[in-house]
Amino acid sequence: MSRIGVFICHCGHNIAGTVDVAAVAGQAREQSGVAFVTDYKYMCSEPGQQLIRESIGQHHLDGVVVAACSPAMHEATFQRTAASAGLNPYRCESANIREQVAWVHKHDPVAATYKAQQIIRAMVEKVKGNEALTPFKLPVTRRALVIGGGIAGLQAALDLAEAGYPVILVERAAQLGGKMAQLCGGYLPDRGFDSEVPPRGGLGGPAQVQSPEVPPCGGLGGPAQVRSTPRVVPTGTTCKVVLPAGGYRGVQRKIERVTHHPCIQVLTEAEVETVSGYVGNFQVGVKLAQPSKSPSGENDPSPNHELTFEVGAIVVATGWERYPLALLPEYGGAALPDVVDSLTFERMLASKTAIRRPSDGRVAREVVFVQCAGSRDPAHGVSYCSKVCCMVTAKQAMLYRQRAPDGQAYVFYIDIRSAGKGYDEYVQRAMADYQVLYLRGKVSKIFQEGGQLMVWGADTLSGRAVEIAADLVVLATPMLPSPGAVALGQRLRISADAHGFFNEAHPKLRPVETLTAGVFVAGASQGPKDIPETVAQASGAAAKVLQLFSQEVMTQSPLTATVIEELCAACGACVSACPYGAREIHPVWHIATVNPALCQSCGACVSACPNKASQVYNWRPKQVLAMVDEVVT
Repeated sequence: MSRIGVFICHCGHNIAGTVDVAAVAGQAREQSGVAFVTDYKYMCSEPGQQLIRESIGQHHLDGVVVAACSPAMHEATFQRTAASAGLNPYRCESANIREQVAWVHKHDPVAATYKAQQIIRAMVEKVKGNEALTPFKLPVTRRALVIGGGIAGLQAALDLAEAGYPVILVERAAQLGGKMAQLCGGYLPDRGFDSEVPPRGGLGGPAQVQSPEVPPCGGLGGPAQVRSTPRVVPTGTTCKVVLPAGGYRGVQRKIERVTHHPCIQVLTEAEVETVSGYVGNFQVGVKLAQPSKSPSGENDPSPNHELTFEVGAIVVATGWERYPLALLPEYGGAALPDVVDSLTFERMLASKTAIRRPSDGRVAREVVFVQCAGSRDPAHGVSYCSKVCCMVTAKQAMLYRQRAPDGQAYVFYIDIRSAGKGYDEYVQRAMADYQVLYLRGKVSKIFQEGGQLMVWGADTLSGRAVEIAADLVVLATPMLPSPGAVALGQRLRISADAHGFFNEAHPKLRPVETLTAGVFVAGASQGPKDIPETVAQASGAAAKVLQLFSQEVMTQSPLTATVIEELCAACGACVSACPYGAREIHPVWHIATVNPALCQSCGACVSACPNKASQVYNWRPKQVLAMVDEVVT
């Protein structure tokens, strides 16, 4: 006979303000198998947890149901509390009577009370069938893989390397820096980047950089082994760092630190080809673009020019790509040479000279900036906002006015999104100090007439049509996910949204994690964002990796799928249904098997199995049926 304890939380007035806690407690006492019921104002508080611990011992409870908030909030807290009292933590369950009851039925206390009673009754039946499980241990390979050499990848790699762990940095392009290396600078004062970085080797020329002093690399009992190939930057040597002329010197400092750090192995012109394994123990195959050379100058005999690494965690920082101008024919995209996008205009600004038209080299006296060119327009472009365009346009308009004091800059906008510390003041500065003319309205058409570009638009504030004869037009186009991101996500078993940006596990509670344990996202690979936010998210992802690496052996939840061998027909339905690659048919036994390290307990195999041979521990069919029977009878 089970002895279940039910603990009902008031959550201040969040629950007790709607649900009749006394009536819920009285009904719970009548249920078979319930040995003890009590309520408390805040069950998650230390006195509330102490009440649970004391009750388990005094009443010899073999199961616990805590009726409180969402399990995502405090189920782990209550399981630790039960474990500290000697009860198996997997015999403790949370009944959600706040989010699923009190909050959604705030104006109907009677219905809320009845629903709370039913949920608690169902969870008591579930706990009766819960097995006393034991977590299993997994070794952790304390080496990380960072995919992408933009500012997010550089920051994540540096944070991990500075903690003493080896890092493999893989970049598809020939040089590091990503899109940030193509910028002429950032908006707002860049005191930590541009102004403090003295020029080295002349503007845009190769810089001779000596290796900085860094702590010795540990993590695996010694320094990282670095393969000396043209795409693996050797450590402890003088290195040339080349950026485009006038490039963003802030990212150059990051590149210098990365390429000379003894814990970081850099592979450029390389791509992740294969990924297998699980959190703490991934095997990653990296394919080089062309045959690598050994230190003696001979071609490396590695088949298919692929290197294999064992890593414990992966940070995905694949960045973003430009929107093709050819998809904006109404603006003359790709047809008119004097219609450029923002990133092209960055390179024009980097020259530090007058802005000249690409078509004939004539100095541009009238420049029109078009915001949301292809953004927030699902019919002709993408539905989302790229978040950085308003600030980038303000920066570029001010820099243009510095180059051309007698010129005029126009900005067509739908609305200005400048949310951030000092951001709106920055945009206002463009209007007030640099006389940039902002016109609220959309541009309908851009075409060539004579030697100028005719821009037809509207000013919705004055209600008038606008026609401007411009020398140059700059389109603020949307940020797209990096090409190949979806294919890479399939190899890593992480999902992407409808646009191709990687999905995080939870937008608020787990913003840098994915649903595949051990794989983290950072930067614009997860969605459009600016440099400060990208750097912050990269450091957040690195912190999650460091949390994983802080233990030599990792504890894994035993709440995974299992197979009842007598019922399994080896049909393979569960293998194809599993999104994490945790299922396979045993070649000898001819039954489905589960890799518990890969299993995420999603239950896809359970729904796919025609024989009900696939089940999830503590969510077995008989438990679910018992919960339903208790509620409907």
